[in-house]
Amino acid sequence: MSFFKSNRQLPDPEKPALPAEEDAVLEKLAQKVVAWKMTVPAILALESVKPLNFIGSQAMVFFEPIIQSVFSIKDYDTLRCALEKRETIEILLLKIEAHDVVAQAREKRIKKFMKAERKNWRWYQRYLGVFVPKTIVPDDVLDPPEKNSDTATS
Repeated sequence: MSFFKSNRQLPDPEKPALPAEEDAVLEKLAQKVVAWKMTVPAILALESVKPLNFIGSQAMVFFEPIIQSVFSIKDYDTLRCALEKRETIEILLLKIEAHDVVAQAREKRIKKFMKAERKNWRWYQRYLGVFVPKTIVPDDVLDPPEKNSDTATS
């Protein structure tokens, strides 16, 4: 069984394992995945192809001439170089999960605000959807709450 337990350790989040530009591209990719609400399919796909990341990066080299016409070649090359390393997939998964937690908390705050807002609507606005007032969500609901909220509670 030692064959399967070779050197499979998670990357240390304190130690920067990637150069800054590769980290920026992975961050951008993670934000896009969460913005498209494709977190679960992306995590499932990345977890299933984790052992094949080098082959995937070489396939990216093969498709590079076609991709050049659509995407920024600099970001594409940076992503390809990053995917050649084994720990990159795990770092990308951690980034996607971190962004997803923030997005879910934001959605929860917006739903709570909208539920309270709908209580003020008339019956025909609530049940029929007729003449629904335009609701502007305030910035304190959209932005994450501050960690140091001791001044707000005093």
